[in-house]
Amino acid sequence: MAWSPVQAWRWTARVRLCTLLVLTLSAPPATAREPGPPTLRAEQEAATPREVGTCKPGSLPGLVWHGTERQLTLARLAAYVAPVYWFSPDEPGLRGPDGGDIQLPQALPFEAAADTPVVYYQFSEVSLSGGDAGRASLQRKEDPGETVVDLRYVASFELAFFAYFPSEQGVGAHTHDVETAEFKLVVFSTDNEAFQKATGMRCDPVEQVVLVTRVSGKAHGLFWYWNVSDTDEGSRFPMHLLVEEGKHALATDKNGDGYFTPGYDVSRSVNDAWGVRDATRSGLLFSGSYQAWMSKVRRPEDRIYPPLPPDSPLQGAFERPGDAGPRVEYALRPLPPATQARSVPGLYPFLEDKEVPGWPVIKEAGTLEDLGEWVDAGRSLRSWSLSLYVDGDVGIGLVLPFLVVKNLELPMAGGYLVHRLYLKDKGLRDFGWMAMYTPSASRWFDHYLAAGVEWDSEPLRRRTDVVLELGFKFRVNISRSPVKFLGVFTDFWGVRLGIKSYGFFDVDRLTYVFEVGAGTW
Repeated sequence: MAWSPVQAWRWTARVRLCTLLVLTLSAPPATAREPGPPTLRAEQEAATPREVGTCKPGSLPGLVWHGTERQLTLARLAAYVAPVYWFSPDEPGLRGPDGGDIQLPQALPFEAAADTPVVYYQFSEVSLSGGDAGRASLQRKEDPGETVVDLRYVASFELAFFAYFPSEQGVGAHTHDVETAEFKLVVFSTDNEAFQKATGMRCDPVEQVVLVTRVSGKAHGLFWYWNVSDTDEGSRFPMHLLVEEGKHALATDKNGDGYFTPGYDVSRSVNDAWGVRDATRSGLLFSGSYQAWMSKVRRPEDRIYPPLPPDSPLQGAFERPGDAGPRVEYALRPLPPATQARSVPGLYPFLEDKEVPGWPVIKEAGTLEDLGEWVDAGRSLRSWSLSLYVDGDVGIGLVLPFLVVKNLELPMAGGYLVHRLYLKDKGLRDFGWMAMYTPSASRWFDHYLAAGVEWDSEPLRRRTDVVLELGFKFRVNISRSPVKFLGVFTDFWGVRLGIKSYGFFDVDRLTYVFEVGAGTW
């Protein structure tokens, strides 16, 4: 199988990052090591090479901060990570009537208004090592942004940013809109021997290093639609987020060029990633898959920038062609309790499902396997579909992930391979199994291809046939519809229409297939 240069580059960067995670975390943290007698400590230091000029953490993919400070407030840490928001030139309400500075996103209506755009942040969780000492290192304050954390005890963070818009336009238009971008971060200490071996860096004095491993634009709140970008050597920070016109779904723009490129700007579930569909503001669905013409060309002046601290290593990232002229910076605020939104009609549901009460949640830094699963979360989704099945006989259909507990996404063609099972006829006595390929899990309209075996039980004999099926499926996302209560089972309900043949080389029978039911497949 031949890989393109982009694919090879991406996987090389992932291997380097995973190696860094494994080697660094497998070694005892510096805070857990006993210093030992002074004489022995001097001998150890003399035996450890410290090469001048080899401490360059800024070359690590995903770096957002490094330094000798051990304690940072959550507000300051959020400012180092905060993204750039990039709007369509035709975004409604982007500027005031006089065409001045950008006015979006806004402060939540129950909070004090601001002269600049406002973005909120929330540390959903922090993973700490060091037992009681690690937990005690997190100094909570009444204002969560003033909470102090000691980076020596931190293994990882989960940080989310929220943008509030007074309304959403287009399909399913409604008042109030809160869009989320999630960042996963890991923390290293440069005096860790495994870190030094993995990176070849020797830092004196010792520094703490904070890296972003993944950014997810949670487009329209559905996992299948998320625009997910894994950090590699092509990722540039601060991360640029493209804001969909009128609908405000957030798409990752890995290299900050203002264009959304599937397979480059997103690295997970590429066929399902929503992208940035400015055209949907018109109220039409168009194609089920993302197309480049759906996105309008972004202009440099339609960006808002994070309030980066003066010592941020990313300050130089803004000195690029096209960045000339004044920049609009947004204010960064901690996400307030969702209960405060009850004073504004219709707003509470948009914050209730996003708030983590008493954030951040403290978790113990677990095994390497636990951290690997956390870093890689979202690679697989457990999913199913259950339907009424009709092909002349009546029965039930069930679709399961091909690996049962996780989905199998095909690396070259994209899309998924799943198991399709059905029972039909009197007493559900007939049974069929198929391997089914479908290009996506979330497009409202798509095709599918399936092949397998069907066992037909008759009173005097049992017949076995090879079966092939080709058809189309239509899905509806009900999460914002009048029947959204059905979402307790799944957000997708749909219909499948196909033609099934019996026999392999010699086709001896054709039949139509009709299914209606719940699930992504």
